[in-house]
Amino acid sequence: MNIKVPESTTIYLTLQQLLKMKKKLLLSLFVASAFSYIAKAQDTVKTTADAPLVLYGSVDTYYKDDFSGHANIPTSFASDNNSVSIGMVDLGLKKSVGNASFVGELSFGPRNDESVPTSGYHIQNLYVSYNLTSKLNATAGYMSTFIGYEVISPTGNFNYSTSYLFTNGPFQNGGFKLTYTFSDKVSLMAGIFNDEWNVYTSEHDVSTFGAQLTVTPVKNWTAYLNVASGPTSGTILDLTTAYQITTAFKLGLNAATFTPAHYGFGPVTYGYSGVAIYPQIAVSKAVTLGLREEYFATKSSGSSLAGPLPGGNVLGSTLSANIKSGPLTFIPEIRYDNINSKTYTIFTDSDNAPTTSAVQFVLAAVYAF
Repeated sequence: MNIKVPESTTIYLTLQQLLKMKKKLLLSLFVASAFSYIAKAQDTVKTTADAPLVLYGSVDTYYKDDFSGHANIPTSFASDNNSVSIGMVDLGLKKSVGNASFVGELSFGPRNDESVPTSGYHIQNLYVSYNLTSKLNATAGYMSTFIGYEVISPTGNFNYSTSYLFTNGPFQNGGFKLTYTFSDKVSLMAGIFNDEWNVYTSEHDVSTFGAQLTVTPVKNWTAYLNVASGPTSGTILDLTTAYQITTAFKLGLNAATFTPAHYGFGPVTYGYSGVAIYPQIAVSKAVTLGLREEYFATKSSGSSLAGPLPGGNVLGSTLSANIKSGPLTFIPEIRYDNINSKTYTIFTDSDNAPTTSAVQFVLAAVYAF
């Protein structure tokens, strides 16, 4: 009996084979790098003064009020409504001696609990790095993702609330990566990562391939072209860029599209595309105003973790101010999100009836050290 294999299956198997080849190549590079380091250890180790251990981190608190009287907008963090609430305590340690370095970062609080795989886990970053040459660096461990514009720590974001692109994308990736710096304008990272995002250990294997091309075309302008793809995690293509056009004006952009795995074991079964722009202008040394304007669309199959129902789209407009006093930043913020139709809406009004829009006000305080 002749069994005909569908063409789509053949294409999928070919992609799987390519991913396996990439994984084996990167593993081979890792082993070769390790042996090279051991062989040269006696020649490269020098007696140097011990570098200081650096402590850094932040604490944050906020008040949020949704105009409907209950929480509506489902993006990450700041989920309590009509309440003075806490974000998290974030504590990081890092140290570099010679070519070797490490980073360890722990956090505690509700903001942490929304970003870790299981309640009670507190590790945000835990990885080691080694400069194999002046241009080639190797890093292994659990690290903040290279995908996207926004991050978990509130000190890394201008707005206090987060975007739909951030909420639906990866937060962290566990794995191994190599970064080669061609010049001060171009570098390339390639790595292999666990089969699922935001987890300390893989579910089945280390099968996600990731890469980042970093380009700095002119001073104060950097662009990152990112890809992560695996048979379980799915495929995400991402562009992140920021340009400090003048001393007062900065413009950022994030665009991404995600397609779930054809076959997979993980919980991610949705797809989405979106784009967000981030213009910011400093009106004084202490005050900067910023807007996040985001368009986010869910694909017609599956469902999103946070966003309109499948086939819908949402336009989110967030106006924030950063008012600084030393290490303390106050962030007053107003946000208006509008979904294109009640057919796809997830918002409800004060009577719990479906509505296409949601408005919320946030006042946050973030202390960085």
